[in-house]
Amino acid sequence: MSYSDLQQQPIIMFDMDGTLLDLAFDDFIWNHCLPERHAQVHQYSLEQSKNTLFEFYQQHKHTLSWYSSAFWTAKVGVDVLQLQYEHRDKIRARKGCFELLNQLKAQGFRCWLLTNADRAGLQLKLENVPLSSYFEVMISSEELGHAKEDVAFWQKLQQLHPFDPSQAVFVDDTVVVLQGAESFGISQLISILQPSSDKLARVASELPYPALDDLTELLDYIESNPQVDDAKTA
Repeated sequence: MSYSDLQQQPIIMFDMDGTLLDLAFDDFIWNHCLPERHAQVHQYSLEQSKNTLFEFYQQHKHTLSWYSSAFWTAKVGVDVLQLQYEHRDKIRARKGCFELLNQLKAQGFRCWLLTNADRAGLQLKLENVPLSSYFEVMISSEELGHAKEDVAFWQKLQQLHPFDPSQAVFVDDTVVVLQGAESFGISQLISILQPSSDKLARVASELPYPALDDLTELLDYIESNPQVDDAKTA
């Protein structure tokens, strides 16, 4: 297969946290563990720490800094990465994750992992959930200097790993990230109904994109979308 042919092969792009992995771990760290540790370190009440952190979260949400453990360690005076390692036993794959990835691999699909987690966060997750062997490309937004919400992320990704947006399927739990991909030119976009097992599932009709409950439902989408399936076998 020539390089140009390879570029035309369909690529299934996955987010990590909240898509392949249960976002309950991240919710636990940021909404429970960090406020408690912050209160201990700074001798605040728990309520004071929650209010302080909430304000910081709102200021930096959907920026590259939002996803940086080094940034938050400096910002709040708590080793955020260490905190995550202390609770790494809570990192879990979402329902259907490996069943889906095994079937995609068996069917010859190219799969990429695209995460806003920084390099250290990505490494932590890969040490605890064996995802690496399923992906030919694994990218942290830290490497590209832009979060996935930003069209510049996708432009740099294409420069680094050329691909045809019309042959890409992108699955992510965050609507604003999907909107960034759509602005770049990816039209086959899919969300997740229940990113965190600790929260209620979202209502599909209230989401602007089709959404998966069990990850294996993506196989039905692919089978019903000749544009993807035909390109794989071309």
